Amino acid sequence: MATDDRADLKDFLLVRLQFNRDAVLWKVDGVDAHDLRRPLTPTGLNLLGVVKHLAVVEFGYFGDTFGRPPQIPTPWLEGEWSDNADMWATADESVDDIVGLYRAAWAHAQTTFDASDLTTPGVVPWWPDDRRDVTLGKIVVHMLGETARHVGQMDILRESLDGAAGLYATNDNMAHSEASALRDYVARLQEVADSVRGPR
Repeated sequence: MATDDRADLKDFLLVRLQFNRDAVLWKVDGVDAHDLRRPLTPTGLNLLGVVKHLAVVEFGYFGDTFGRPPQIPTPWLEGEWSDNADMWATADESVDDIVGLYRAAWAHAQTTFDASDLTTPGVVPWWPDDRRDVTLGKIVVHMLGETARHVGQMDILRESLDGAAGLYATNDNMAHSEASALRDYVARLQEVADSVRGPR
């Protein structure tokens, strides 16, 4: 692959990463602090915790992996990880704190992006020995998958809270924009599901 092609691919991947990052913040916009924090699944998944988790993993993958550990306090690394410290916000951590942490992770990552190309080597110390040697390209793809997976979770959590759904603020990318059409669509799906349901 030519150098220009690699640069174009890097730019494309980073644009897609930022698209997903922006979606993360859109999913928490306009939700009150209580609903952002409360567990919405049996495993405790919560909207603000997902933002915190993504901030923490970006600091790790785009920072520590490439010899640039964050120069900030990292309380989520202290003590035992059994309480999923990076997956929920403490009472002392405001929404602005967590959103600010995520934006700080982006800025920290940018220093790695600016100094590196997709072939720049790194080491993920918490991965198994046989696969901890990586490149920036591999880690960007890893974080694209990580972020997209969590945005999908946030889609469902947010819709369960207040019905807000879609791709991003100015384009919901939903097939049915009218409430009545959406109700008809959901009713049709329920009818089909009921038609194939076996005896109970």
